[in-house]
Amino acid sequence: MQPKATLIILLFFSGFGNEIWAQGSKVSLFNGKNLAGWHWDVPALDSNKTERIPFMVRAGKLVSLGTPGGHLITDKKYKNFRLSFRYRFTDKPGNCGILVFVSTPRSLYRMFPRSIEIQMMHENAGDFWCIQEDITVPDMENRRGPRNTWGVSEGKARRIPNLTEGTEKPLGEWNNYQIECYQNSIKVWLNGVLVNYGFNATASDGQIALQSEGAEVEFENISLEYIQRLSE
Repeated sequence: MQPKATLIILLFFSGFGNEIWAQGSKVSLFNGKNLAGWHWDVPALDSNKTERIPFMVRAGKLVSLGTPGGHLITDKKYKNFRLSFRYRFTDKPGNCGILVFVSTPRSLYRMFPRSIEIQMMHENAGDFWCIQEDITVPDMENRRGPRNTWGVSEGKARRIPNLTEGTEKPLGEWNNYQIECYQNSIKVWLNGVLVNYGFNATASDGQIALQSEGAEVEFENISLEYIQRLSE
């Protein structure tokens, strides 16, 4: 093979920036052994180096311990993907989330990175939270509240409730999440049910992050697949 042809193939498969996509590609984001491919951002560690790291691998599962607060972030950024994983609260119900289109760290309350959060809080899974990025949904004012309260920063109406109730499994059971991000649109399915859809997001690529936000959560089967359109 000529050097020029080799270069063209390498460029096709590496994409641009530090994205890794090529048509038809699928990757596992968690190997079941360690946190390779991820890094954490935990503000409490800035002042207390003895504070525990709230992310670990236990019995082949990725575990968010819930405290101290922080984020586990992919080293690479992605676009046009289907993110699939399973999660469950291991003890008490609480809060957690998955973030897409992640960029600048600690952009909100000196904790949350610039992103769109897909909520995992018990009985609220599927909500969108706007974190210095915005997104539009159908029936926007009924779901988000008065237009003059909307925003993406501290003190603004950043939550957009999901479309369903009772979609989560009983505590301790595994929930299946599927999140599709194509261009600047996001679709979310929880246990096979469409729970949210948004479009005209102010971002279309970025890293992916898991939260440590108060409750212990286990994750498994975290995979990412390139897509060319949103599913119906």
